[in-house]
Amino acid sequence: MNVAIVGASGAVGQEFLKVLAQRNFPIDNLMLFGSSRSAGTEYEFKGKKYTVKELKHGDDFKGVDIAFTSAGAGISKEFEKDITKFGAVMIDNSSAFRMDADVPLVVPEVNAPDAKIRPRGVIANPNCTTIQMVVALKAIEDLSHIKKVHVSTYQAASGAGAAAMAELELQYRQVLNNEPATVNKFAYQLAYNVIPHIDVFTENGYTKEEMKMYNETRKIMHSDVQVSATCVRVPSLRAHSESVWVETERPISVDEAREAFSKAEGVVLQDNPAEKLYPMPLFLSGKDEVFVGRIRKDLSNANGLTFWCVGDQIRKGAALNAVQIAEYLVKEGDIKK
Repeated sequence: MNVAIVGASGAVGQEFLKVLAQRNFPIDNLMLFGSSRSAGTEYEFKGKKYTVKELKHGDDFKGVDIAFTSAGAGISKEFEKDITKFGAVMIDNSSAFRMDADVPLVVPEVNAPDAKIRPRGVIANPNCTTIQMVVALKAIEDLSHIKKVHVSTYQAASGAGAAAMAELELQYRQVLNNEPATVNKFAYQLAYNVIPHIDVFTENGYTKEEMKMYNETRKIMHSDVQVSATCVRVPSLRAHSESVWVETERPISVDEAREAFSKAEGVVLQDNPAEKLYPMPLFLSGKDEVFVGRIRKDLSNANGLTFWCVGDQIRKGAALNAVQIAEYLVKEGDIKK
């Protein structure tokens, strides 16, 4: 298969290369695209070196079967037609098309068949926090319809890209050396701090990140579920955490929930408080699954259940989810092999 990666030099682009190699995705020809700054950079994939080509309008995507794009919403919108006009399936990791009615928004464990209906040749990868949450929610939804979700996120620096990770590391060194902290990627210093602000604020007081969790969850799950989110940046490097409270139509016991999570696709149950076993980003960076623990009945609602989940947002929250979409299409014969 002929595969292209747009935004190859970014954190997610680099993760695409790792995931595609690790999962032995069937690739005959690989093409890497990037900005004028990254053009000419070489990356190794399965023992062979590939050079990043500058992304330009034209016919560079002729013959491409799948294009994984992760270069920002503006680039995705600008180059959509160039990428898809010869029949390539564009699996886009930006926010550009997620809420478009004619673009499926897909998490394979939840709504894989949606990927087959793509009139524009585009499939959208959801926001990382949404992906992680709906993988876990699916296990509960299969037991009883979820009416409401309240969620607080604890999002690592890597959610803002490779430069943000580097800035956090730099800030820690600067603070320890009694130097002024460099602040470029976040509203405030992140080292030794938490910032309750991810993306821009909207008129209702929620940020765009928080509204993504509301809108995207409903679209992916084909549900009327009400979602209220507070998204917080925390000074960890990689892997997002979420505290999730759900209200279901009928009461669900902790044992029921544990059993459902233990059998759920893409979920690892890590829930033994007596042994201090619960998910933490320090130990789960680089993992494919969503890890779930701290499962409890809600004390204020008989139909309420609460849990904690952690997932690597660069893998499952971005590159891995996109590759799993492509794997599903190949398996279904929806893309040429």
